[in-house]
Amino acid sequence: MTAPTAAGGIVAGRLEHLPLPLFAAPMGVGGLGLAWREAARVLGAPELIGEVLLGTALASWLLIALLHVMRALNHPGALAGDLRHPIRSAFAGAVSIGLLIVAGGFIPYAPAFAAGLWLVAVGLHLAIGIWTVRGLLTAPREAATLLPPLLIPLVGNIVAPIFGAKLGFPTLSWMLFGLGMLLWAGIQPLILGRIVSGPPLPGKLLPTLAIMLAPPAVGAVALSALTGGFDTGPLALLGLAAFVAAVLLAMAGRFAATPFAVSWWAWTFPSAAFSVAVSGFAHAHAAPGVTVAAWAVLALATAIGLIVGAATLRAAALGELLKPET
Repeated sequence: MTAPTAAGGIVAGRLEHLPLPLFAAPMGVGGLGLAWREAARVLGAPELIGEVLLGTALASWLLIALLHVMRALNHPGALAGDLRHPIRSAFAGAVSIGLLIVAGGFIPYAPAFAAGLWLVAVGLHLAIGIWTVRGLLTAPREAATLLPPLLIPLVGNIVAPIFGAKLGFPTLSWMLFGLGMLLWAGIQPLILGRIVSGPPLPGKLLPTLAIMLAPPAVGAVALSALTGGFDTGPLALLGLAAFVAAVLLAMAGRFAATPFAVSWWAWTFPSAAFSVAVSGFAHAHAAPGVTVAAWAVLALATAIGLIVGAATLRAAALGELLKPET
């Protein structure tokens, strides 16, 4: 066996343990790109930062998708195991949400292409949502596995209207918004009940609590895009998002003590979505301190993204991303 062939075999073998939740990385990077794009429009931030981040999200989505295709070809049982797993399977929704964000990134440059890609991503996300709900109905799971990642494939539908409203799909966008919000209303109480009543979350799953910030933050942005303003509905959702953000901030010490895991990416997209919502609020409701708050939230979301990204690159360099889960 030649050296290149041997090296390829080693890489293919290690891909067996490539984590499906890694698809949260393009979500987080892309969400941060959208936050900087909104900050450029509202706060006068440099435009280049957001566009570079959105380009990075596209590149990372393509790379992770390619690696998972290789994983599926070489280790179909491993990927099938992830899709059957009661927690990891929820991150299949991150595949389509990442694609929705990529579509949004293309809107200023190739709107027709963005529209086509958006429709593909919507169809994929709906299929994943149907598959998820079917699984819940036909193979009930233990209450201990009802965790925040379950919001990704179901409530993730509310991401689509942010871009659909701009691409000329208002009717479908309203339907997706309603679907996502109603599923949120149905699933969130189950998740909160499991968290409150126990058992305690394993340490590496603690960061997934941040996912609960995403629905109200994204909902505020989506409803603002659908209605063309930041009035009653978006304000109500932003108020809830601000409360959840404050709770999470009060837990910063516990989060900081959590050893690195791919679940760290759960902090990135929600914080970026909250930044977009606060910037939208600042644009519509000028008041003393609001602009400062928008900059502060953007800076915090950026710092989170940089820390998580650097930790992930370090783990990849050390080979820790492709180790069996313990």
